[in-house]
Amino acid sequence: MGSDHSAMAAAGRVGHLLAGELVQPVDPAVTDFVARLVGDAPVLGVLFYGSALRQADPDGILDFYVVVARQADWPRGRAARVANALLPPNVEYHEATAGGRFLRAKVAIVTLAQFRALTGRGTLDTTIWARFCQPARLVWVRDADAADAILGCLIRAVAVASWWAACLGPVQGTAELYWDGLFARTYGAELRVETAARARSLLDGRVARYRALLEAAWQASGLSFTQTGDQFRPALPDAVRARAWRRWALRSRLGRPLNVARLAKAAFTFAGGARYIVWKIRRHSGVELRLTPFAERHPLLCLPRLLWSLHRAGLFRRTEQRDGSP
Repeated sequence: MGSDHSAMAAAGRVGHLLAGELVQPVDPAVTDFVARLVGDAPVLGVLFYGSALRQADPDGILDFYVVVARQADWPRGRAARVANALLPPNVEYHEATAGGRFLRAKVAIVTLAQFRALTGRGTLDTTIWARFCQPARLVWVRDADAADAILGCLIRAVAVASWWAACLGPVQGTAELYWDGLFARTYGAELRVETAARARSLLDGRVARYRALLEAAWQASGLSFTQTGDQFRPALPDAVRARAWRRWALRSRLGRPLNVARLAKAAFTFAGGARYIVWKIRRHSGVELRLTPFAERHPLLCLPRLLWSLHRAGLFRRTEQRDGSP
């Protein structure tokens, strides 16, 4: 009975910490942008996460997850809804002036059922739980029931992340070491341009937050561990670790093919994708491309012309020089 009470109390601490983060205020321009984005759509909630939450960037891009009850609850074509049902999430690019500022955002759409599945231990896809064991803000929510349902998914994400951190981490180490190792592996399992150093930066200034979550999540799951100073030692039999490593090997092998499949899907479902590409090129190269209405509607048809424009602008030559190539 005492053990069950301790686990329930620890689960409450995880929920309390995450709920406290969700309701922290954000820039009013962000909430204004989200209100316009949602409009009249019957959305359950919108989560704000990612690099723009961690550090404000006036020329950066905001990251949102829109959670809906049904695929039909977000305005888009039937093909996009089917694609999202088969391989979530779909991603869209949106721009708007809010609070006197021009804002850009990547918007991913998932149903609540998909969100629950992708934050469960059984999922082979690491992307969603790896993102949402990190800090997030609930910047739009329909009602208290929707807020509770979304919070439940974030608690699941932390539970899954902490379990993998224990199984794949060292026999003994600091909380920072467990999380650092986990994020390096989740980054490695995805098709990402960021280096391992970027994964380590997720903990910058937030070590106390991750330490508290790790300890509470292990207690809530019933995982025994000892703590000496800042050193943790989870009591995991060798057989459990070995089985976990075999399961992780499968997830690691599937991670990049899943990302490639999403990129292929995005070629047909990424609403506003052409404007997003133009922004990325300008941000990283300084080359300003003009996007015609036809190119915006048919980015694949106009891709050869886009590549030729980049060549004429000297982007590829400058890239070669920066890399030291002849």
